[in-house]
Amino acid sequence: MLKILIIQISLLVCISSYCQIADTSANRWKMASTGKIVWQIKDNLPHNDHLEMSGRKISAVLRYQVNGDSSFSLNRTIVWPMLRTIPNNTHASFIRSFNLDLLNYININGKQIKQQKTQEISLNGLMTVKSKIDQNIEITRVLFPSATLPVFCEYYDLKNRGNKKVNIEIPSVDVKYFSDASNGVDGSYTVETKVINHGTFSLDIGDSIQFGLIFHACKSGEMFPGINLNDELEGRNALIAEWSQNLVLETPNQTLNSMFTFAKIRASESIFETRGGLMHSPGGEAYYAAIWANDQAEYIGPFFPFLGYQTGNQATMNAYMHFARFMNEAYKPIPSSVIAEGLDIWNGAGDRGDQAMIAYGASRFALTLGDRETALKLWNLIEWCLEYLDRKVNDKGVVTSDTDELEGRFPAGDANLCTSSLYYDALVSAAYLGNELGKPAHQVNDFLNRADLLKQAIEKHFGFKVGGFDTYRYYEGNDVLRAWICMPLTVGIFDRKPGTVNALFSPGLWTVDGLATQAGEKTFWDRATLYALRGVFAAGEKEKALNFLEYYSNRRLLGEHVPYAVEAFPEGNQRHLSAESGLYCRIFTEGLFGIRPTGLKSFNLTPQLPKEWNIMKLKNIHAFASIFDIQIKRIKEKIEIDIISGNKSIYSIIVNDGETVQVKL
Repeated sequence: MLKILIIQISLLVCISSYCQIADTSANRWKMASTGKIVWQIKDNLPHNDHLEMSGRKISAVLRYQVNGDSSFSLNRTIVWPMLRTIPNNTHASFIRSFNLDLLNYININGKQIKQQKTQEISLNGLMTVKSKIDQNIEITRVLFPSATLPVFCEYYDLKNRGNKKVNIEIPSVDVKYFSDASNGVDGSYTVETKVINHGTFSLDIGDSIQFGLIFHACKSGEMFPGINLNDELEGRNALIAEWSQNLVLETPNQTLNSMFTFAKIRASESIFETRGGLMHSPGGEAYYAAIWANDQAEYIGPFFPFLGYQTGNQATMNAYMHFARFMNEAYKPIPSSVIAEGLDIWNGAGDRGDQAMIAYGASRFALTLGDRETALKLWNLIEWCLEYLDRKVNDKGVVTSDTDELEGRFPAGDANLCTSSLYYDALVSAAYLGNELGKPAHQVNDFLNRADLLKQAIEKHFGFKVGGFDTYRYYEGNDVLRAWICMPLTVGIFDRKPGTVNALFSPGLWTVDGLATQAGEKTFWDRATLYALRGVFAAGEKEKALNFLEYYSNRRLLGEHVPYAVEAFPEGNQRHLSAESGLYCRIFTEGLFGIRPTGLKSFNLTPQLPKEWNIMKLKNIHAFASIFDIQIKRIKEKIEIDIISGNKSIYSIIVNDGETVQVKL
């Protein structure tokens, strides 16, 4: 009894600390009705941050700072993924940094700008910076990548707010240089920085002038594209609108709704037009024009069908087909990563459980997309990966691998909980998919039997008391709590739910930035926190999950480093890798709403409506070959489920809280 009491008290202390930290009055950023987040700059300076934004042929990491005197500083690191450098490996994207401040070269009434006061910065897939210059001039700059061109754009609007006419001199800047040909796969690359609409202008009271600054790179001999900044801005805004209007989350918590909208942007924008086809890539100044079995196959692939973003679906399918190239009769592992626009591979960590990642992601993607032809194309890959995994099952009944997705950063033994959990879910999904495709009954039953045996083996081999909790050890010999003990919850294994949930939210694992990778360590990876929140919702512990989800979302969207989920710290300094934002969205689709695909046009639905909410909606869902809304509403002690298509209810039922229903569209 004493141990149980101590654990409960510790959990309460952790939640109490969370509540204090989550005081939203301390947020640097606020939500605006326009869908933006806004930082009204008054005090608490200096402050610096960084974020990434991407287009089809470019990515940019913006490191910005508002200094103690309210002036604005910016360093742009721009990545051209399809300009390859030597050696043409994982990190061989052409990268250059630029810290040019155009305002230093603008003259007002013949004089340089003396004073700059940054008033406001807003983010919504664009970065908009509003400043006052010498009291009477307002300048607004909008920073964004071109949607289709290898160009980073900065759109400036300068307005006369004074009481007399002013003369503005905007310099003609056209700086061009050529990279060392010996360092480029295609020889020398041309880099150009250019001002659009330079000249001398006279502005009457209230008048404004628009101009721009662009950064471009290309192969030798290619022509500089004609740039219309208004068209480029419209193109970026059109993409953001498409992502925002599909798969719309509506809950009583506006922070969650907004974070979900932002996550769709970062999850979707990091897709590049490579010679190997469309490739969704993590980003982070390191990982472009390449795919990974975890980021692309496991994390983001199962999400895109819900969003209805066809470019995302195409990139996902392309990723699976690249991995399928490496199937072989000897059942040697598929490489962890296909790099360099599909021309090479990376397999430096050996088998990380990659076949489980691929089978898990491909089977869920095929089911959720709801397209029979796509599912048939993926079947051989799924089948091959499952056979590979079956051959890797040891005498304890669990799957062996060289490491896990952390690639040796933390120990994983020779058989880890993550790989076996993914394999279990892949078997279940493959059974559903096999039924849909008319595969032999004996094969489908074999998948189900293997899943049942594996579930028993997971309990017997990994089920353990660790840190005082009845939860899981991550590998044989592991005696310290690990973040990935959440994995069984995400795949529907709830045998050790109470102990696992309490362990995840205990002071040993939960930190101000979510889950520590290992109890007692400072290292954290957001992907583990995002998996855990999804799993705790799926397990029905919605009140606990909601508390921590609200805290996490507030910190990531409105705190000091915004506005997306991050990769890790200290490694990578909390880069905004793209697939983590897809994992954030899956907390809602699979956790809060409890959507589990069971066929090309069917799914199980286990909504987890928190007690403090009366309603929640997920609108304009593109999945299972349909477009529909899901509305969950509280009716006294029960839950009303409505599925709506074309403004017409196509399925309605009242069920007990936490009950699963089967939906066929």
